[in-house]
Amino acid sequence: MEISATGRLEVRITAADVGKRVSVRRLNDPLAAGEKFTDTVGVLASWDEGVLLITRKSGETVRIAESSLVAGKVVPGAPARRRGPSASYEELAHVSTRAWRPVESEMLGAWELRAASGFTRRANSVLPLGDPGMPLPDALDVVRRWYGERGLPAYVQTATGAEGTQELLCAELERLGWVREVSAEMWIGALAPVADRGEDAGVVLSREADEAWLARYQRKGVSEVALKVLGSGPSVWFATVPGAGGGAPAAIGRCVVDGRWAGFAAVEVDPALRRQGLATRVMTALARRALDEGASAAWLQVEAENVGAREMYAGMGFGAHHSYHHYRSA
Repeated sequence: MEISATGRLEVRITAADVGKRVSVRRLNDPLAAGEKFTDTVGVLASWDEGVLLITRKSGETVRIAESSLVAGKVVPGAPARRRGPSASYEELAHVSTRAWRPVESEMLGAWELRAASGFTRRANSVLPLGDPGMPLPDALDVVRRWYGERGLPAYVQTATGAEGTQELLCAELERLGWVREVSAEMWIGALAPVADRGEDAGVVLSREADEAWLARYQRKGVSEVALKVLGSGPSVWFATVPGAGGGAPAAIGRCVVDGRWAGFAAVEVDPALRRQGLATRVMTALARRALDEGASAAWLQVEAENVGAREMYAGMGFGAHHSYHHYRSA
C-alpha cells in the first residue's frame, strides 16, 4: 500500500489507470464480522459511476465502491517466475492451440473462430489474440452467428493472470451478459526433470490413438471428428500402459512436441490402480521421447479441483503460468 510522508495510507490510482495491474485496500462493512480491511490485487478493468471492477489472476471480478477505498497503487504488470522456462502468454496460447486443432477455423481480425462438432470447448471456442477488426459488440454478433450456423453454442476462451492476458475482455464479456462456465490453469515447467522422474517400463508409445487407448479415454463415444482433434499437432505421441488380461489400459497419456515445447494431456489411470506411479511412468516415457525430438520445456492444463493431479505436477516441477476461462453467450 502507498503510505505518504505523514504515515497515512493514500489512494494513488485513478480512472486513468484502467488496464493496469493495481493493489487496493478497502474498508469492509462495519457491521460484518471479520477483518476491518480487504486487499485486492488484479487488473483494473473499469472505474465507472463510483465503482471499480478489478479482475484477479483467477479471473474473478471484484466490485469495489470508490467510497470504501483507503489505499491503492499501480504494481508491476506480471510477477517474475522463480522457476521453470520463460514464456509469454501469447507464445503459450499459440502452442496450445496448435496441439488441439479444430476441424474448421476462420479468422475474424486477430480472433480465431474454431469448431469441431462440439468436441471439447477448446476446439469449439474463439481464441482472441488481438483486435477482431470491429467494435466488440459487433464482433460478438459475428461469433454468435458463426457458431449458430454450425448448431453450436458460442464460446470465447480468455486468459488472466499473466503479462498480455485478457482481464479487460473478461470484464467486458461479463458486462455484456456472457457467462463464465469453465476455468482451469496453464502450468509450465522444465522437461528434463519430468524425464528423470522415474522408470518408464511397460509404457508403449504410438503415433495413433488405437482402440485400447480410446477404451481408457474419459470421453466415451469418440467420433471421427474427435479422432482428428486428438491426432492434430506438429508431433503427436500416445502412451499406453496395457491392462491385465487384455482389458482397458491401466493408464494412458498424450503428448504433442512443438519446437521447444512438449504439451501433455489425457493422462488417465484406471481408478482401481491410482497412486501406484502409473501416471508418472506415462509422463516419463512421453517426456523422454519429447527430449529426443529437441524439446526442453513442458506445459499442461489442470483444473483447480483436480487436487491429485496438481500435487503430482507440482512434484515434477510444474507451476501455474496463467488461468484460462470459457465464456458462453447468454
